[in-house]
Amino acid sequence: MTVRLVLLDSGGSNLGSVQAAFARLGVEAPVTSDVVKIRNATHVILPGVGAARVSMNRLHENGLIDVIPTIEQPLLGICVGMQLLFESSDEADTNCLGLLPGRVKKLPAKAGIRIPHMGWNNLTVNTTRSLCDGLHDENVYFVHSYGADVSEFTLAKTTHGNTFSAIVQKGNVMGAQFHPERSGKAGARLLRNFLSL
Repeated sequence: MTVRLVLLDSGGSNLGSVQAAFARLGVEAPVTSDVVKIRNATHVILPGVGAARVSMNRLHENGLIDVIPTIEQPLLGICVGMQLLFESSDEADTNCLGLLPGRVKKLPAKAGIRIPHMGWNNLTVNTTRSLCDGLHDENVYFVHSYGADVSEFTLAKTTHGNTFSAIVQKGNVMGAQFHPERSGKAGARLLRNFLSL
């Protein structure tokens, strides 16, 4: 199968670095809000850096709020893009896309625990699903202040003060709280796994 990947225009500052990560895998990753191009894609990425409400507003401005819930291809949200897949976020009390149940919560500050969470953390994988092949005990790079609780849709988790979801999946809808484009070989493995779906 020929991969036809698109990045949804969510306005995140990581669009270029996500494109570069896929380029290293030999895959073009054009940014688009065009419904026809999205429908014709084999794989869709919802990237995101920054604030949930700003990203949701950008999706609304680009006419994507009603399109994203109808995507049938594999869909992967990255960082804030993953958070937008849930029903809502503590960040500015934002209503999100509702493709995954639950609310994204502010990470609690504790003694010795800095928020935002910035740095490398170990993944604990609790699934045999192919999205997580080769990722157990790998270290990946996080930059975030909000996270999703561990649930039945959690494929991998990590701990920074509290334990939260690092990779989630419900049907064709998937998310990575960390930045695969900044996570070296482990991040590239996740992206290759996604493209193989």
